[in-house]
Amino acid sequence: MFFDDVHIKPKIMPILDPAFRPTILENRAFIRAVALYEKSIPIKIAIERENNQVYIFETKVFSEESELEENNDRYIERLIKTILWIKGGWKITIGGSKKIGDFVKKTYSTGGLRAFDALFMSRVYEKDFEVCSVGIDEVPEELEIVPLLSRNLDGCRIGFDAGGSDRKVVALKNGEVVYSEEVVWHPKTQSDPDYHYMEISTAIKTAAEHLPRVDAIGVSSAGIYVNNRTMVASLFLKVPPDLFDQKVKDIYLNIQREWDNVPLLVRNDGDVTALAGAMSLNDSNILGIAMGTSEAAGYIDDEGNIKGWLNELAFVPVDLNPNAMIDEWSGDYGCGVKYFSQDAVIKLAPAAGIQLEEGLSPAEKLKVVQKLMEEGHEGAGNIYETIGVYLGYTIPYYAEFYNIKHLLILGRVTSGEGGNIILNMAKKVMDVEFPELSSTINLHIPDESDRRIGQAVAAASLPVIE
Repeated sequence: MFFDDVHIKPKIMPILDPAFRPTILENRAFIRAVALYEKSIPIKIAIERENNQVYIFETKVFSEESELEENNDRYIERLIKTILWIKGGWKITIGGSKKIGDFVKKTYSTGGLRAFDALFMSRVYEKDFEVCSVGIDEVPEELEIVPLLSRNLDGCRIGFDAGGSDRKVVALKNGEVVYSEEVVWHPKTQSDPDYHYMEISTAIKTAAEHLPRVDAIGVSSAGIYVNNRTMVASLFLKVPPDLFDQKVKDIYLNIQREWDNVPLLVRNDGDVTALAGAMSLNDSNILGIAMGTSEAAGYIDDEGNIKGWLNELAFVPVDLNPNAMIDEWSGDYGCGVKYFSQDAVIKLAPAAGIQLEEGLSPAEKLKVVQKLMEEGHEGAGNIYETIGVYLGYTIPYYAEFYNIKHLLILGRVTSGEGGNIILNMAKKVMDVEFPELSSTINLHIPDESDRRIGQAVAAASLPVIE
């Protein structure tokens, strides 16, 4: 018997997507069934990332002797994909079941169902992607390197925020902003990496003119960064691969050399956004989700630190409906990008009775829906209600991997009244389905004006001055 035949219906259905099957509900049903069944086995999953760090997830599945064993594969496949895109990693170790280990190895092999994910992780960590199967007692131990405490405001600091359409820089002296500027730039259309380097260098030099010295530089930048190196970043979209390797991977390390190797730290803009929220709220355990071109995210832990995880929630599966919309990049179904970005708005528009012109860009299509929302269009309101229901069922799934006290939603999709509808519907779902979490997770929409320079200030606080 497959769980596909008995899937759990949400108590609150998204009005425009009645086929929605929240991952959290079906995972919990699977786990309950395994717990009640005598033919079950423990499984330990280890995922290794940079600097020998290892994340461990323990669960149980049906044993090979069970008639329900055929349900294991989908549960394990969706679970591992989730962990991989939240934590990041280049090596998966499966302990406790060779059969499951072999299944995961085939899934992530060349030509396998998740070949895209394996190739992406190989690029990020500059290692061949591996999957191995061992006895449950042979799984490596968990190791997380404790990050240096952020929110450092001592000394003379520069914070640089590399946005897709403008770059921001601030100069701080003992926590006081003595200079700030925003400059329009066009990083995504430039193929010459020297353009990017000169823009970044100019911004930092301009800020430095307002300080007696430079003690540290912090950077917030869209993309994936490992040990201050640029591994994948849309800001360098047009740069050819050979020039990317030659001049982009170490672009911030070269900036650091230009400033006598003062402490410099680069973090993903999602993480720095969450840090800015933490500084504003004066609290920790914050997950920030930006709903814009894609779904970006960042996390601040209980100590107020950025963990260095990938937090690429756009690729995390939130819907187990096998007929859900496919993400064009990864080729997978039910992933967050189609639920928490402008793609979600566009996807839902036909069901809402809204016809969008084919020639419009995704951003322009979003603006059409937002204008209809302002005019009181019922279908536009239903789009935001549907996204809110998606979010209400997805926050508890994220909470399986993040300890969340505050959840911030931001980005162009959340602008105007639509953002309030999303938040209110998410809260309603959690009150009904997940009351234990609803009482402990606070939902927020940060003020956009507070974020503009606040993110650059948060970036400046990243490095520790030794």
